[in-house]
Amino acid sequence: MLHERDRIREELFDDVYATPDLSVVLPKYKFPEQEQRARDVYQLVHDELMLDGNSRQNLATFCSTWVDPEIHKLMDECVDKNMIDKDEYPQTAELEGRCVHMLADLWNSPDAANTLGCSTTGSSEAAMLGGMAMKWRWREKMKAMGKSTDKPNMICGPVQICWHKFAKYWDVELREIPMEKDRLIMSPEEVVKRCDENTIGVVPTLGVTYTCDYEPVKEVSEALDKLQADKGWDIPIHVDGASGGFLAPFCDPDLEWDFRLKRVKSINASGHKFGLSPLGVGWVVWRDREDLPDDLIFWVNYLGGNMPTFALNFSRPGGQIVAQYYNFLRLGREGYRKIQLACYDTAAYIADEIEKLGMFDIIYNGRGGIPAVSWSLKEDADPGFSCYDFSDRLRSRGWQVPAYSMPAHREDLVIMRILVRHGVSRDLGQLLITDMKRCIDYFKKNPVTTPLGPEYGGYSHGGGSHK
Repeated sequence: MLHERDRIREELFDDVYATPDLSVVLPKYKFPEQEQRARDVYQLVHDELMLDGNSRQNLATFCSTWVDPEIHKLMDECVDKNMIDKDEYPQTAELEGRCVHMLADLWNSPDAANTLGCSTTGSSEAAMLGGMAMKWRWREKMKAMGKSTDKPNMICGPVQICWHKFAKYWDVELREIPMEKDRLIMSPEEVVKRCDENTIGVVPTLGVTYTCDYEPVKEVSEALDKLQADKGWDIPIHVDGASGGFLAPFCDPDLEWDFRLKRVKSINASGHKFGLSPLGVGWVVWRDREDLPDDLIFWVNYLGGNMPTFALNFSRPGGQIVAQYYNFLRLGREGYRKIQLACYDTAAYIADEIEKLGMFDIIYNGRGGIPAVSWSLKEDADPGFSCYDFSDRLRSRGWQVPAYSMPAHREDLVIMRILVRHGVSRDLGQLLITDMKRCIDYFKKNPVTTPLGPEYGGYSHGGGSHK
């Protein structure tokens, strides 16, 4: 008993950094032989994570970096719930179903109470499910007509990598519309040029990753209506609403991009972006039940009941779904509108302030797409730095503002971009502008002297500027 008391006393007063556990370097790439005290290992991992960037200053990400304290509590309460076990956790399954119908209502489904949809780990998985449904429907149609199903294709604008993955994984030709001069998104004319009877669908993006603009869904739909009248090709639309699906309904409700257009058969969105939920949850919803082929739905009975499932993943946590439902109930249309409009106002403020700096061309000013800003160096600017230098210098103050070249046909254009999400306040925006000015002053005194070509984003000391 005496020895036990001494051992407990030693643990009570032992400083964590003086413990034997943290007095040596623990193994990092080999599985450890011995166990360690939970307190010590927590501190070790906690300290390593300090080397990560501050997520609130990560203006590159579209994902939520701030959530209500109540969401933290709900996530803790659901950490052990596997949402695929719908027989074991029926109420989590019920909340998922409610979210699907609420989204169908938000996106103006003609029969929101009876439509089909599901949650996913993010909008990329949701997009792939929408793409699979398009391919299956096209294949059934072609078989019924006695035609070949060997060469499916789909059409999109300059897109996020998930559609490249979909095309490769599911053997579909991707007819991506390249950027040309000042046209940085798809247009109806460019879509129609690429259509044929093997086109499984057209995918406009409501919030293009590169520039943050909305692609013209209604205009594309009308062009496809005319094409069907001329050629007889009935080509559906899947809207990639990863960002805009949680923005347009609240801040631009008159914009027709959703199920109000009969040609729109499915929509995906990211709950952990402007849906304001924690990572990772996405959603896909079909206009009508018949738009999701029965052949894609699997039934499983080894989890306690006979349940349908349609997803690429199987086991995954239920907390994000619960958090999404919490947001829908707490915020409603009014709350979402208030939060998103505040983001738009801050984005417009930052865009105006960056323009005042005089050396940047604003490509997107936070108005008409998602709450974001994108810009490039002016053609005739000679500031002593490239976009990449500017991005790197901002990191010295913790800001993560990416610089990157545009895709095919506009690789010469290097831009910078920031996303204004929930939690990026006007005050933070002002601090960012102040730090931008500080960086510009630094480069005036310490210009970059390494010659750079256009692919590096701008400045070439002594040799003029480039884009």
